[in-house]
Amino acid sequence: MAFSSPDQLTGSAGRLLAASVLTLAGAIAQAASWNVTLLEEQNSPALERQRLDRAYLGHPGGPAADGWTQALDDARFELEAARTQINWKAQSVATLESARAAAQQAEKAGHQALVVNLPASWVNAIAAAVKVPVINVGSGADSLREAQCRRNLLHTLPSDRMRADALSQTLVSRKWSQVLVLAGPSDDDRARAATVQASLRRYGLKVVVERPFKLSTDPRERELANPKLLTGGVSYDVVWVVDADGEFARTLPYNTMAARPVVGDAGLVALGWHAQFERYGAPQVSRRMAKTFKRAMTQQDWASWMAGKAISLAATGLNKAGGAELLAALNQLSLDGSKGVSMQFRPWDGQLQQTMLLTDGQGVIGTAPVDGVLHPRNALDTLGTDSTEKRCPNRP
Repeated sequence: MAFSSPDQLTGSAGRLLAASVLTLAGAIAQAASWNVTLLEEQNSPALERQRLDRAYLGHPGGPAADGWTQALDDARFELEAARTQINWKAQSVATLESARAAAQQAEKAGHQALVVNLPASWVNAIAAAVKVPVINVGSGADSLREAQCRRNLLHTLPSDRMRADALSQTLVSRKWSQVLVLAGPSDDDRARAATVQASLRRYGLKVVVERPFKLSTDPRERELANPKLLTGGVSYDVVWVVDADGEFARTLPYNTMAARPVVGDAGLVALGWHAQFERYGAPQVSRRMAKTFKRAMTQQDWASWMAGKAISLAATGLNKAGGAELLAALNQLSLDGSKGVSMQFRPWDGQLQQTMLLTDGQGVIGTAPVDGVLHPRNALDTLGTDSTEKRCPNRP
């Protein structure tokens, strides 16, 4: 069918069409426009070619911009129907100071939200420096959900405590109660080892011993990198390895003194997402990522994708494009993340509730919360800090 311009029509038909065109133009002009800045670490060690090639479980497979881009593409029709536009830019930052300055500049320029894929200390500095919503998609540090929490700081990536609780529930369900913990030397390893210890206590599991490991070329320290020596001389049901770097952990399965399973950062790992998850529309999500970016979707990609989904959904329900309005809308959302449950940001720590996937790297062999684990309100809140623990001083 060919459409004619109003000048080609006469009488009431022409006037009606002209009025309709003016009304549509006015509606489009009034469409809400949102501005978002995505901040990522410049030359991030996590994205070095060697690390990407080895694909350590739990580590990113590419930049956060990939998952974010996919989310906006998925939401394209909904945004168009709601006459909502999301403009965004990606910016690399090299230091904490430059990250904070970039966040403040974005807020001053009228950007209503920040999505950040940065180290924990950088995220904390940014959230303290701005008032607009900050969505963390790259750091699982529990400190950001506890002592360093902020009212404007939300998290789509699962916390380290959530991952630890998912594994602890699994150990309880399998009656693997005696745990040998091997922890690395980095600050991240020490913090995460403390989180593991807290999770094991929460679920009544016993740490038979915690031993340090260290990868070193110093012959005097070679025993600290020997899996058999580290796992010998003690009785246990399972080895829990805490290795933020990932290099030692990948050598541990099938290399322990006793024939025992390995969990934590190798063996059986709890993740927010795995590309082999085959339920609730997850295969379609992962396939879109693989088709567009030629790689498997990781939990960091899922977190970025969820940030895009959350902002898109919140923005379509608002007429006024403001940071305060967006934050309020985000806190009221119920989100579908293709994991079979409705998820919300927890009011007590800003963390997105979610199912955890248990994987050995080849496929998803289970989920958490584990069947039989109960909670007065929502079983998802058995993963991570619960409201009764009151660890966040800046939230009700």
